[in-house]
Amino acid sequence: MEPTTALRRTPFYEHHRAAGAKLVEFAGFEMPVRYTGDVREHVAVRTTAGLFDITHMGEFIVRGAGATEWLDRMVTNHVGALAIGQALYSPMCRPDGGIVDDLLVYRYADHYMLVVNAANLAKDFAWLKEHVPAGVTLEDHSDNTALLAVQGPNAAEILRGHVPDAALELGYYRFTTGDLFGVPATISRTGYTGEDGFELYFEPKHGDTVWNGLMAAGQAHALELIGLGARDTLRLEMGYMLYGNDIDDTTTPLEAGLGWTVKLAKGDFHGRDVMVKQKADGLTRKLVGFQLDGRRMPRHGMKILSGGRVVGHVASGTFSPSLERPIGMGYVEAALAANGTTLEIEAGSTMLSARVTARPFYTRGSHKS
Repeated sequence: MEPTTALRRTPFYEHHRAAGAKLVEFAGFEMPVRYTGDVREHVAVRTTAGLFDITHMGEFIVRGAGATEWLDRMVTNHVGALAIGQALYSPMCRPDGGIVDDLLVYRYADHYMLVVNAANLAKDFAWLKEHVPAGVTLEDHSDNTALLAVQGPNAAEILRGHVPDAALELGYYRFTTGDLFGVPATISRTGYTGEDGFELYFEPKHGDTVWNGLMAAGQAHALELIGLGARDTLRLEMGYMLYGNDIDDTTTPLEAGLGWTVKLAKGDFHGRDVMVKQKADGLTRKLVGFQLDGRRMPRHGMKILSGGRVVGHVASGTFSPSLERPIGMGYVEAALAANGTTLEIEAGSTMLSARVTARPFYTRGSHKS
């Protein structure tokens, strides 16, 4: 690891240190991977509530009369269908269908906000800047934005009285603006865990006010601090994508099972022709979920076999605290993607038996549909 002095820090770094977090390098930031333990933190989010620092994510602001039409050409989902106060999830693709990133698009009254993965921030901005038309402006506001997530069944009660009442009535993937502990903020009912929760955007200078307010309000609702370790097991139980593992420049949204985000009828966009052909010809490979017996975990890059023949590779894998068994996702030949199909995973000299399983693996989450 590079010396920690070379890493960036979020406004909450000193709070992480004071809480005894184990800090690691992640996307150029010094971030908490765990506080008390991955399983304990995972269970807290599933049963009570957890607080995540996700300030490392990137935020771009898009303005201009042609912003909607341009964004619809840049991403696969339908930006033009968004109402003010609504967000959507979408891949952003290259002309060959490869995924540049998966991101969120927020529609405000007079602009859009794109929320991108931290490791892809520079790449995403360069790709968008290369294609931005006259009359549309693109600005990187990442350094001016702090971002915390409160996730879990108790999330709304923790925020009650500290945000506008309307924020607590938001539907899933809806957002509003208003005071958060007296600080101007965007309050969004979104998350990466499968539980009810909110993502909170505000200026970094207000970091201590919001952090201390959440910690005080959370005491009565068993709020715990959550690191990157539990964030990964939570998202994988839901079958959510991790860029660089499950999707990348070599995979298309259709191969990744993200067909619901690909709106071919909206008109032209990067990668559309490739995806039209894939739908017509059929896919040669698909991302599947699988479960294993025992406790040995599948790992990214392990070979997947069928009948002694290599048929794919593991994209993500972990031990699921909620299901108490190993789970994973991987790309396999399309003919082997049906639920119930048995596969083998090569783990060194050991072959692990796996069974293709529907996603999400965990189906008891509290998120608001």
